Amino acid sequence: MTGVREQLPEGRYGRSADRRADRRLKILGAVLGTGLIAMVGWFGYDYVAGQKVSAEVIKFSVASDSEVQVHLEIRKDADSTGTCTVRSRAEDGREVGRLHVAVEQRGETRIDRVVTIRTLSRGTTAELVRCTAS
Repeated sequence: MTGVREQLPEGRYGRSADRRADRRLKILGAVLGTGLIAMVGWFGYDYVAGQKVSAEVIKFSVASDSEVQVHLEIRKDADSTGTCTVRSRAEDGREVGRLHVAVEQRGETRIDRVVTIRTLSRGTTAELVRCTAS
């Protein structure tokens, strides 16, 4: 009976993998992976924590063919000010009105405000575009 060899014949298939090179690649991959995760975490934190003024459309109503009333709830730091932009769109998706709402109340962190967007034609929706701190 012949025995079964579990290793490759020496010298037949070239050198086996260099263990030092494998180790260096693993370390480099771990460092780069950790760096990428840290960078994504930093950008995510900066995006969330960096917004000092945010808002939400609570409800809206079409008052007439040339006006849409929007109820906004604005949240901000007590000492920050800024601007929120809301817009209205027609049934076909065209923007028919836009309004920049100044947020200047210092000392308040939550503001409820009803604003009126003047429209060029009948608006069917109202949406928050963005809020920026100043």
